[in-house]
Amino acid sequence: MNATIFEFGAPHDIAFFESRLSGKAHYVIVAYADEFPVGYMIAYDRDSDGSFYCWMAGVTPEYRRSGIVSMLMSELERVAASKGYKWVTIKTRNNHRQMLSFLVKAGFNFTAVVERPATKDNRVLLEKRISR
Repeated sequence: MNATIFEFGAPHDIAFFESRLSGKAHYVIVAYADEFPVGYMIAYDRDSDGSFYCWMAGVTPEYRRSGIVSMLMSELERVAASKGYKWVTIKTRNNHRQMLSFLVKAGFNFTAVVERPATKDNRVLLEKRISR
């Protein structure tokens, strides 16, 4: 399914995901429509500071704006809170406007911008405090 989300560029293989998540507390959520995967979210304990980092999140283009990313994020927040995490953090790119819009509407706050040579490629860091 990773290959259907064009923002991620070239699709990643299983080894890529395993190397990032190996030895870390992590959670993978997949959304299905008619028995086919249409969205996913992967998070892990990156910083050991009480935050759960949402590393990858995406929905196939034909299922966007249907509430799937919202359902995935709600589930991630629920699981993170149940495991004692205090925040969900995420990093996206300046040109991923739909995701930025969603994150602001979902209550995330901007914490930093990592500048890149092209402004559109700037990384935008956000966080949301979660409660049990």
